[in-house]
Amino acid sequence: MRRLPTLLDGPDRERTGPGRWGWLAAGIWLFYLSQPFEEILDHQHGPTRVLGLVTVILFAASYLGFFAWIRWVGLGVGGLPTWQRLAYLAGMLALCLLMLPSAGQKALTCLVYIAAIAMMALEVRLAVGIVAVLLGGAELSMRLVPGWSDDGSYGFAIFLGALAVFGLRRAIQRSIELNATRKDMAELAVQEERNRFARDLHDILGHSLTVITVKAELAGKLIEANPERAAAEVADVESLARAALADVRAAVAGYRELSLAGELVSARAALQAAEIKADLPTTIDEVPEEIRELFAWVIREGVTNVVRHSGAKRCTIKLSATQIEVIDDGKGPTPGGGASGHGLVGLRERADQAGASVQVGQAPGGGFRLAVRVGP
Repeated sequence: MRRLPTLLDGPDRERTGPGRWGWLAAGIWLFYLSQPFEEILDHQHGPTRVLGLVTVILFAASYLGFFAWIRWVGLGVGGLPTWQRLAYLAGMLALCLLMLPSAGQKALTCLVYIAAIAMMALEVRLAVGIVAVLLGGAELSMRLVPGWSDDGSYGFAIFLGALAVFGLRRAIQRSIELNATRKDMAELAVQEERNRFARDLHDILGHSLTVITVKAELAGKLIEANPERAAAEVADVESLARAALADVRAAVAGYRELSLAGELVSARAALQAAEIKADLPTTIDEVPEEIRELFAWVIREGVTNVVRHSGAKRCTIKLSATQIEVIDDGKGPTPGGGASGHGLVGLRERADQAGASVQVGQAPGGGFRLAVRVGP
């Protein structure tokens, strides 16, 4: 059984870092650096104040820089080697230590940020070990350094921050596993359909081709000895071949003809299985009969792409007398390749035959939009 991907080992090196504005969400927590900042402003002067303020700014920049870094290269094992992550944390710890002469005990606030990044960027066991060292260091320093108060607040903050990030990490892990499972389900459904159709063709052609082969061999042997019987066998071969061809055509026709209402039912089931919220029309009365099969193909192709590729949470299908739209709130079209898959090529061919146009691209609110319009 294939191993599910982890946060530090995304499937196909998928980026598991924060989104485009993830650094902004992380930057909100820099509010707590106001404690050492105010301490330096209120109690230090001259070069000590300058050094302290510069250190605080550099520490804040390194904290935000980490999220920019992992967005650029990803958290996958091929993006940031462990030694680079540890070196980055060591650099942040060095800035924290440089802050001690000017900020005093308030500099321990920086340890909370270091613990949070360690819990996000490292393997759990290594991260827990680093958090334990930071927590122990904070508690010991508050007890051993003269003038520092032992209120336990810094140790508790380190523990609470690490625990919160661990919970976030588990949520991201579940999301990665869910996406991987969705892809597996979609691939399995495609494979099962291929196997079903292959079995149908085997059942249709297996017996007929076997009989045709036997009769053809017999006719070849009887051509000189009994031409009349050989001719009869050839006629049987022709009849069997025509019957087999008719059966194949009937099977293919049954496979390719779609029902708009049936595809809506199948789409709802597929989206529910993939845990995607489905916003589908409840009636098809306004759609003309002659374009319902085309719209059914649009739903099949669109929903298949939503389940397999989009990473969406919601899928909406809109129907009118002349147009159908399949819209999701997922990742949107892939630059340079989002509109050229085999399924869309086939859909364009069917749309051309019906005098319709196909539109693919970014949805108004983000995500992917597939639309087919009949007429001008």
